[in-house]
Order: sequence, then C-alpha cells, then structure tokens
Amino acid sequence: MDDLFATQATTGVTLSRTDVERLIGPAPQTLVDCDLEEADLSGLDLSRWRFERCNFRRSNLSGSRLEGTVWQGCRGPFADFSGANLSEAAFAGGDWNNCSMRRASLTSTRFVGCKLTGADFSEARAMHIHFEEVLLVSAKLPGFSFRKESLRRIDFSGADLRKSDFRMTVFEECSLRDAMVAGSRFEGSDLRGVDLGGLRLVDAGLFRGATISRDQAGQLLGELGLNVR
Repeated sequence: MDDLFATQATTGVTLSRTDVERLIGPAPQTLVDCDLEEADLSGLDLSRWRFERCNFRRSNLSGSRLEGTVWQGCRGPFADFSGANLSEAAFAGGDWNNCSMRRASLTSTRFVGCKLTGADFSEARAMHIHFEEVLLVSAKLPGFSFRKESLRRIDFSGADLRKSDFRMTVFEECSLRDAMVAGSRFEGSDLRGVDLGGLRLVDAGLFRGATISRDQAGQLLGELGLNVR
C-alpha cells in the first residue's frame, strides 16, 4: 500500500513554512540537502519524514509532531524543539549544538554520533532514550534516567546532570569531568570507563556502591587533596 503514495525526494531547495505545508500529504516526505534555516515549522505534523543533510539552524519546530522522523547528517544549531513529540525519532550524525529539547517527548529516541554541546533537555519526557558517541558538553539533562543503560563514548563534561539516575549503568569511554552531579545516584554503576576529573569532595559520596579502578581511586583521592603513596 505504501507504494501507492510514493513520492520523490525534495532536493537542494530553500523551503519556507508555506512550502513545507504544501508537501504534507498521506505519505511521509524526504528532504535532501534542503535549507530550512530560521523556518517556522512549529505545530506541524511531519511524522515519519526523513531529513538528510538539511540545514535547520535556528528553525522553530516547537510543538511539532515528529514521531519516527529520521535526521541524517543535518545541521541544526539553536533549533527549537520545545514541546515537540520526537518519540522513536533517530538522529544520526549532525550538529545540534545549543538546540532546545525542553519539555519534548523523547520516548525511544536515538542520538548517535551527534554534537549536542549546550543542548537543553530540561523537563523533557524521556524514556528509553539512547545516546551513543555523542558530545553533551555543558548540556542540560537534570533528572534524566540512564538506569541500567550502557553508555558508550559520551562526553558529559560540564553537563548539568543533577538528580539523574545512573544506577547499574555501564560507562565505556565516557567523561563526567566537571559535570554537575549533585543528588544523582550511581549505586551499582560501572565507572571504570569514565573520566571523573574535577570531582568535588561534596560529590564523592554519590559514588558509594559504584565500581571504579585503582587508577581512578588514586586520581580522585589526589583531587580531593589527599596524598596517595
């Protein structure tokens, strides 16, 4: 049945809100190398659409329905996804630095190989969200649950992770350097693959019950002002 509504990809054009509205129909669309910089796409239903190498810099997608969308190698610094439904969406590669995902629905959403430095995930409704090989430097993710997840090559340096749940989480080649972790839980987590630099004395107790390496223990004690011999 899907073949009855098959459409060709829209390629290499600049699109406004009006242009996008004209493309909305019974079948999901594919946009390739399109420029939607600063476009107002708020509140639109673009579920199952596919975007490849498109420019969404400072675009407004707040409140949009974006379930099952695919974002391949796109650029969207400062894009606004506030309140959007991104359930089961997949972001592969691309630059989403300083984007806003505030209050967005992120159930089973995947971010792989993305740049999300400074991204704001505050108050997002996230469940089974997947991050892999992602830069989340200075990002805001307070209250997130990563419980029982396997996190691979994620840079949380300087990120706001206050009151997040990392219980029984396995870290592989990750960084928590200078991250804000007050109120977070790490019981049963495996932190041997994490850069824990910059840990403050007040945060040390949060890691009770977690597993760290001997080298990490020495580093932490040194940063806490203790002499290790």
